[in-house]
Amino acid sequence: MRIRELVKNIRLGFGCGPLGNMYRNIPDDEALATVETAWQLGTRYFDTAPLYGAGLSEMRLGKALAKHKRDEYVLSTKVGRIILDEIDPNARDLGEKSGLFEHGRHNRIVHDYSADGVRRSIDESLKRLGVDRIDFIWVHDIARDFFGDEWITYFDTARKGAFVALTKLRNEGVIKAWGLGVNRVEACETAIDLDENRPDGFLLAGRYTLLDHDVALQRLMPMAAEKKVDMVIGGPYSSGILAGGQTFEYKKASPEILAKVERVKAICMRHGVPVKAAALQFVLANPATAAVIPGASKPERVREDYAAMEFKIPGGFWDEMRKQKLIAAGAPVPNYQ
Repeated sequence: MRIRELVKNIRLGFGCGPLGNMYRNIPDDEALATVETAWQLGTRYFDTAPLYGAGLSEMRLGKALAKHKRDEYVLSTKVGRIILDEIDPNARDLGEKSGLFEHGRHNRIVHDYSADGVRRSIDESLKRLGVDRIDFIWVHDIARDFFGDEWITYFDTARKGAFVALTKLRNEGVIKAWGLGVNRVEACETAIDLDENRPDGFLLAGRYTLLDHDVALQRLMPMAAEKKVDMVIGGPYSSGILAGGQTFEYKKASPEILAKVERVKAICMRHGVPVKAAALQFVLANPATAAVIPGASKPERVREDYAAMEFKIPGGFWDEMRKQKLIAAGAPVPNYQ
């Protein structure tokens, strides 16, 4: 089943990474209020993962959604990491995401992209979420170290294990679809050409944004559209730098990125356009995009996202962005006519 059909008209979903105490210790009531605000504003697609706070995000999301009927929303989570009961006393190596969830639970996390690992991960996610089913599953972060041997090991293991198991679960009707949840275009390009056990879609984080879209635009998005493999875009604010934060690629932004963001902000100011509106609507303008899932840890941030979706951006804004070479010449932009 196509992911586009699953999310239907839910163009704006909710990325639940922040519910795992990303960057800061978020009080339970604030996290739950954020999810409820998203629900009241119309959000019906929620994406989470065991990695987010070592299960904390799934637990909080399950609690927040418990008051709503399961048939009323679409839910996805991820596989590839198992959360153990034992506490890890040391700083965990999460690659480029190390330190992101230092305020989350401190359970030991192990990589497992095998078929058995997939089934165990899904069973444990169901328990943390308190639901009887998950609509679709992403294989998480098999490309976190693309230029090292570890990427090759993860992908090959997942191809022989996770991909086979998820295809079987989809064919049996246990899940409706599956794909990769990654922040590297190369992993998607490799998977989309598989002769068997090919993913139904991709959750691509950070690689199709105002700040970084050239590679995905030229190589992946056309291929995905041609082969009817739907894209869900995560990280539309580039790890927060386009939403008023100071981080890019999960780390403190470099002077070069900060300078680029200031150029974007200056054009936004001249045209009276909120940066969030430009970021979200740019992502959704690409025909391969089925949905975008910004994260939020405060109710007011969700309200900003919805206001950004409704804002009518003048064509002159996009013209200037192209003229200043801040977006690629061939990148689709919103057309309100």
